Amino acid sequence: MGDTFPKFKAAAVQAAPVFLNREATLDKACSLIAEAARSGANLIAFPEVFLPGYPYWIRLENPFRTTSCFIELVKNAVEVPSPTTAHLCEAARKAGTYVVIGINERPLNTLGTLYNTNLVIGPEGEILLKHRKLMPTYAEKMVWGFGDGSTLRVLDTTLGKLGTLICGENANPLARFALIAQGEQVHVSNYPALPGGDAGGYDLGKEIELRGATHAFEGKVFNIVVSAAIDESVIAKVADTEEKRRAMAGPRMSFTGIFAPGGRLCSDTVAPGEEGIVYAECDIEAIIAQKLRHDVAGHYNRSDVLTLNLNRAPLQPLVERSGEKESPPAGQASVLPASEAGNIANPPSGAESGNKPNRQA
Repeated sequence: MGDTFPKFKAAAVQAAPVFLNREATLDKACSLIAEAARSGANLIAFPEVFLPGYPYWIRLENPFRTTSCFIELVKNAVEVPSPTTAHLCEAARKAGTYVVIGINERPLNTLGTLYNTNLVIGPEGEILLKHRKLMPTYAEKMVWGFGDGSTLRVLDTTLGKLGTLICGENANPLARFALIAQGEQVHVSNYPALPGGDAGGYDLGKEIELRGATHAFEGKVFNIVVSAAIDESVIAKVADTEEKRRAMAGPRMSFTGIFAPGGRLCSDTVAPGEEGIVYAECDIEAIIAQKLRHDVAGHYNRSDVLTLNLNRAPLQPLVERSGEKESPPAGQASVLPASEAGNIANPPSGAESGNKPNRQA
């Protein structure tokens, strides 16, 4: 009879956070997880840094005048693990779904750095992966630190082999190939929304759509592409002058939709500036025929000519040695392999800390 392959329903959630309000945005995320699950979704994807939102001020203001915005973002950022992640994990467990959601991550070893991070949560309520964006894009370097190759991983799930990249990482062919070469079958790519009228002619919405179709075509994967929305809670926080209000007004640049292997759109889309959820039925078997012609990590690659080196070493500011053994400092959770990513040995302390670490079965 041969083997059978997974079939599942994917959901892409285009929504606006309650800007710089971690608790209110968490409640909204949990409600949207429940809503998508009621519609039969097995995988639910949220925008980039949905908790507690994208730092739009970096595109509007002299950085010397935005310290207060950064402080507010840090205060509403998410530690991993923490009560916030515990609530997300419980929402995923109740819904019985995989969830991929972007957060502003506050690391455990310092109070002055943030990371742009995607969490992948399993249907049993465990954090399976914490992927930090490798390279913040453009002005984002003023807000987020750099990730590393330790989290550039594909997870073996009941839905298929799942990977994720954040925003501009999806324009990096080497980052995408690193996931394709690990056998990726399902990809989640998430983005913010931006106001229209870029003086340089940059149209983020068109580029997101192009990237989404490109990775689905080249990797022969299902690509769940999701952007944020911008609502009045964002504008009220960052647009304190008429000039800034004009910059944040007008048409939005975003794209949310799901692509099938080969690059064909297989879902509805959400109009820029609106909130909504789109769904698609995904059948992993559909990958096979597409890879017959171009399997870029298999028969259509010449590994004797072209190969990719991936540095898996996690970046750590301090390595403690005791005899021959190395270990991360107490209270600082290093990024773990995918098989252990939910098992963080030292839970943190502090206002955003308090839950016990999730452990994989």
